[in-house]
Amino acid sequence: MHSASFSITPHDLWTLIGTVDAPQIIDTRKHAVYDTAPGLLPTATWRDIAAIAQWMPTLDRARPVVFACRHGHQMSQTATAYLRAEGFDARVLTGGYAAWVESKLPLVAKSALDRFALKRPSVWVTRRRPKIDRVACPWLIRRFIDAQARILYVDPDQVAEVAKESGAIPFDIEGVEISHDGPRCSFDTMLKLFGLESEPSLARLALIIRGADTAQPGLAPEAAGLHAISLGLSALAGDDDHGMLRHGFMVYDALFAWLRFAAAERHNWPAKAA
Repeated sequence: MHSASFSITPHDLWTLIGTVDAPQIIDTRKHAVYDTAPGLLPTATWRDIAAIAQWMPTLDRARPVVFACRHGHQMSQTATAYLRAEGFDARVLTGGYAAWVESKLPLVAKSALDRFALKRPSVWVTRRRPKIDRVACPWLIRRFIDAQARILYVDPDQVAEVAKESGAIPFDIEGVEISHDGPRCSFDTMLKLFGLESEPSLARLALIIRGADTAQPGLAPEAAGLHAISLGLSALAGDDDHGMLRHGFMVYDALFAWLRFAAAERHNWPAKAA
């Protein structure tokens, strides 16, 4: 993204979402519209533009900002103009939420956000020594739900108590809502809860994760590879759970990018001239 551009199309924004280059997305719809809306743009946070001077210092100046209102008119353009005057790389989402919906791009279910990530940054807790599901779920959280989410890793028998004392959302343990459901793993559960299971690349990624996490390599050709890479990374990481996240996120970023942009590409030998 370059600051010379005043706007960004829904499809161009979608290609950035789910990557390390995703911008900060601010929902500037009127409060009454926001309250009754069924969904939010992935990682979006609602802000009152009347209080822009108060929340502007919380933004990361090193990352671009995209403002989205109902139709891309005065609510987002006012905020964009204000931030650009302060030196931010800020843009309007062309056509706003209306254009996003018309383009059939995914929204995150607001009902789930209100339950699990109403307060930002949201806090989540699970068992330490993550390998597959407990890396994949944080990846989904930070790439599509709350980019600033905090992930806590503790001993398995302490997850429930830490969740109770800290208010963190427990996941991938028995007896909680975000966990395995029959043959489906916690990543599947999160996709369903947050209304993202119909996004084709995420649905395909879920199949790979399920195959790797539940010892069903036949579900997807890539599942065995993900299983091997994940266990290898875990062996290297040891007790460095957040180091495991950093390296694991690169794996899921790569898998998601392959599914979206390169799944049809084939390699062979000898290489053909370009």
